[in-house]
Amino acid sequence: MSDVHFDIASLHAAYRDGVGVGDVIATIYARIEAADDPGIFIHLVSKANLLTAAEALGPFDPAAKPLWGIPFAVKDNIDVAGMPTTAACAEYTYWPDEDATVVARLKAAGALVVGKTNLDQFATGLVGVRTPYPIPRNAIDAELVPGGSSSGSAVATARGIVSFALGTDTAGSGRIPAGLNNIVGLKPTVGALSTGGVVPACRTLDCVSVFALTVDDAYAVFSVAAARDAADPYSRDIAVQPLAARPPVLSVGIPAKADLKFFGDVAMQAGFEASLAMLSRLGCRLVEIPFGDFYATANLLYEGAWVAERYAAIRDFMEANEAAMHPVTRKIIGGARKLSAADAFRGLYALQAYRAKLAAVIASVDLFCVPTAPTHYTAAAVLADPVETNSRLGTYTNFVNLLDMCGIAVPTGKRDDGLPMSVTLLAPAGRDVLTAMLARDLHVQSGLSLGATGWPQPNLQPVAAPPCDGMIDLVVVGAHLSGMPLNGQLNQLGAQFLRATKTAAAYRLYALAGQSVPKPGLIRVADGGTRIDVEIWRLEPEAFGRFVAAIPAPLGIGTVELDDGTPAKGFLVETAGLDGASDISSLGGWRRFVARNRDMADQIDQQRNSPDTGGHVAL
Repeated sequence: MSDVHFDIASLHAAYRDGVGVGDVIATIYARIEAADDPGIFIHLVSKANLLTAAEALGPFDPAAKPLWGIPFAVKDNIDVAGMPTTAACAEYTYWPDEDATVVARLKAAGALVVGKTNLDQFATGLVGVRTPYPIPRNAIDAELVPGGSSSGSAVATARGIVSFALGTDTAGSGRIPAGLNNIVGLKPTVGALSTGGVVPACRTLDCVSVFALTVDDAYAVFSVAAARDAADPYSRDIAVQPLAARPPVLSVGIPAKADLKFFGDVAMQAGFEASLAMLSRLGCRLVEIPFGDFYATANLLYEGAWVAERYAAIRDFMEANEAAMHPVTRKIIGGARKLSAADAFRGLYALQAYRAKLAAVIASVDLFCVPTAPTHYTAAAVLADPVETNSRLGTYTNFVNLLDMCGIAVPTGKRDDGLPMSVTLLAPAGRDVLTAMLARDLHVQSGLSLGATGWPQPNLQPVAAPPCDGMIDLVVVGAHLSGMPLNGQLNQLGAQFLRATKTAAAYRLYALAGQSVPKPGLIRVADGGTRIDVEIWRLEPEAFGRFVAAIPAPLGIGTVELDDGTPAKGFLVETAGLDGASDISSLGGWRRFVARNRDMADQIDQQRNSPDTGGHVAL
């Protein structure tokens, strides 16, 4: 049993082949013993109790329980009924009667809680060493910090002790440990996963995060756990779209070269450049973005309002038990006593100003790619300088929740020195599926083994087309194609990419004259037609209606015949709109025309990246 891989696909295959859940449980405890790391767990379920929970699942039925028999760990600031919650402070301990909402949902799906994991006390830190318990050892290199605050959860996952683990993420605690331990860390849209039953750090920013060995596993857990929770006032209705094929071309914002920060770590810089080359090979268009305002936003997190929020979360306990707290944690949170309400409002005003200023920048690309961490630190270096090293680790994470973005950290390779390389993909709230789709392809292209286990990545399962569910298919042919300047209008309406295809051999394509944004016109002809490259996107009927209402002449929506003979609604042009137009049918599609016309490509770039339009210029 020791050779059974714990990614969900492999473990469920083992169950189907007759492996018993008791054997899996025995393997879990054997791996805990082999790890010889007392810092991973603060509380561990007994083998007998875990067997009892497994027996209660009934027969193997992954259709009814998609996480049947899947072991997971829970960061010890998230409640599990019958287990102590300490937030890495023994004096704070309480015994909850109920599971946190996310834990309850995962248990209902058949997952088995193995134990509660170590963390930076009160989830205050990105290093993983601010704990009164033994410090978890980085799964890849024991000399390095494991990352925090969700240190134990990341290490348990990376070592293959569990299939996945829950963490929390306010400033990067669900991403930094993933990046430092060669695993996936999914930080969802704020409010997508309920924080009911979670000890708050910054209540307005906190997320429950997911550590997993693969993107598919992380997204599967997210899909089960995400739901509106009426008992959580910060919970939100976030549509969880299925993990499907990604759009073939994506514009990816990256920090301008002059703004990149690696603090002298040339290996991390080289690793990031190699990761960007992987994105280019996947068909992504890289767009350099000035990052000064993102960094300025990040600096707000440990000033004013959000330090005060951390203090508010544990004020009563801290006033009565301050001596029991970790000295670094005590110093950081205790700094809030010097702040006034005016300081908090100044922080809120500053954040709102940055949000307004950056909204167009964020909208100008499909998503962003940043290093997960700018460098690796040894535990000795962090203990010698606990504040500055922690601050540097948050360079690319601290601004994310403040700007209401979702993200996923994904391994992309090994640095020249053999240490893990990871990037984080970021997108606006609600676009969790887009980051996961691209992260999936990046992880596969890396060819990396899983965590510290040495297990190869499982065979990538083909992704299914998103279900129709009453949605309307829309054929796009030009400026609304993926990676083109008006594609953002589809994204804003919640459109789902379905597939790239061609029209029937019955159309001509023209580059229209006099357009503020270059775009083509597709027209059906009686003879002399050819196949034209198109993409199909799906919209809810109400969104489809809003989209169509905004289309000006000479363009309109009609019925387009596709290469397979099926009809779909799509862009067509009036005959009168062809005055002064150029026939570009021989190129087979708009994307090829743009690639051949460098002046037009430059104009499209200017339109897409204009801060005045946010990349969403008028039709």
